[in-house]
Amino acid sequence: MRNVIDDSGILAISTRLQRVAEQLRKDGQQIYKAHGIDFEPKWFPVVFCLHQKGMLSVMEIAQEIGYTHPSTISLLKELEKQKLIRSKKDKQDERKRLLLLTEKGAALIAAMEPIWKRMEQALSALTSTQHNLMLAIGEVEAQMAAKSFFEREQQLP
Repeated sequence: MRNVIDDSGILAISTRLQRVAEQLRKDGQQIYKAHGIDFEPKWFPVVFCLHQKGMLSVMEIAQEIGYTHPSTISLLKELEKQKLIRSKKDKQDERKRLLLLTEKGAALIAAMEPIWKRMEQALSALTSTQHNLMLAIGEVEAQMAAKSFFEREQQLP
């Protein structure tokens, strides 16, 4: 059933992308739950980043996942509360916090890796359309890096 947002075309691209993202997060949470894993999809970027990169500072994590510093801090607090990550002071710079996975976090990743493989298969099937969504997102991100939406609007006559 179509609605006003569906009918608004390109003007509602942000809203439509948000709807897709919310549905993917909701389904992701159901997948984790169905496999007996207590994990919030919103934690994925930080957990996966630390799994791939090891110990990183708050700023390095924010840069790696493409989130703002405040958004990253919020996720880090939740993950520390869950005891999935821990921090320690940088020996070179005492003001800097370095974050890493705890044993609990590493064990959780080990349990999630087979599920991630299944999720990759399902997501690949879902996005392998005539206009492959992942390729399109990459193209749009490259366009935005060259010139933002704001800059493009400002240059219109």
